[in-house]
Amino acid sequence: MTERIILAGGGHAHLSVLADWARRPLPQTKRWLVTSSRYTAYSGMLPGWLAGNYQASDLMIDLEPLARKASTKLVIADIVGIDADARTMHLSSGECMTFDLASLATGGETNLTQLLALGDKLLPVKPVDEFVAKWSAFATQAQQRGTADVVVVGGGAAGVELAFGIDAALRRCAVRAIVSLVSPQESFLAGHADKVRALVTTAISQRNINVHFAQGTGTAEGLSLSNGAFLRADCVVAATGSRAQTWLAQSGLACTANGFVQVGADLRSISHPYILAAGDVIERTDRKVEHSGVHAVKAGPVLAANIRASVEGKGDDTYTPRRWTLYLLAHGKRQAILSWGPFVTAGKWVWRLKDRIDRGFVRRYTAEDA
Repeated sequence: MTERIILAGGGHAHLSVLADWARRPLPQTKRWLVTSSRYTAYSGMLPGWLAGNYQASDLMIDLEPLARKASTKLVIADIVGIDADARTMHLSSGECMTFDLASLATGGETNLTQLLALGDKLLPVKPVDEFVAKWSAFATQAQQRGTADVVVVGGGAAGVELAFGIDAALRRCAVRAIVSLVSPQESFLAGHADKVRALVTTAISQRNINVHFAQGTGTAEGLSLSNGAFLRADCVVAATGSRAQTWLAQSGLACTANGFVQVGADLRSISHPYILAAGDVIERTDRKVEHSGVHAVKAGPVLAANIRASVEGKGDDTYTPRRWTLYLLAHGKRQAILSWGPFVTAGKWVWRLKDRIDRGFVRRYTAEDA
């Protein structure tokens, strides 16, 4: 009997699954990849693109040839709902697809709740391909005006790297810019070592990036801060972390109060084991795992192995994060900070290491090398 397998989303974890299928065909199955775009952008290189280190094409992985090599049909559509009990997936095209086995790596949504009043000034960092297009248009307008006030909301590693990248981008365009970073103090590089925060704070000061430890609420003219200040803005970049898509909570899957799919170490839904998931859409029931691109990438081979195990009737693998996670945080022009647990260092050689790792990841999933 032929099993129908759907990969929902073109996230980093599913790249490993497609590569596995390309290397080792999975007999007696029909396979689909459903994603909103033919291209998936590697977000780790986005700040480097802003800083002028990469072309936009360097970030993009073309899913069509990768899917073709994996004998998987590519369906370009948004997923708008899943009925886990009925094993059906509903698409923005109106199509309803039926599956025997599904894997979810659709990524989270940027939390824009407090920022929607900004209107056209609001620029979410996800989806990355849309960010690239909209930022390019804004940068052209800023260059014509000669000035720009840009605020980045979000004090995680992504927000910090974007603030550095945006500062570098506007300097390259000879734009007189005011770049600000807004974050609650407790969220500023939370989970990173004190030395990382100290190095970042020094680099921020050297570039005259303004940091405001506060909550921000959008208005038509900019951001109203919880400390009473107001930041006028031409553009507000939202890097406020991920939240689950609303349709997940209505899917019948066991979810957290925040709507994230609950999975075990095998990345299977605890309520529907024929549905697997990884990345920003999940919460582990056995341990705390941060929503991070690092974990999405590392989970990919486990997804691939357990999908294959389901078809072949074998036992599952598990994803056990290492005690320490390697983080490479870019700042400025070809500079980066490395942290691995308590070990922290910085310099141009760290940026070269990050560049090699990032380019290698994209190259791994091009049609020629996958």
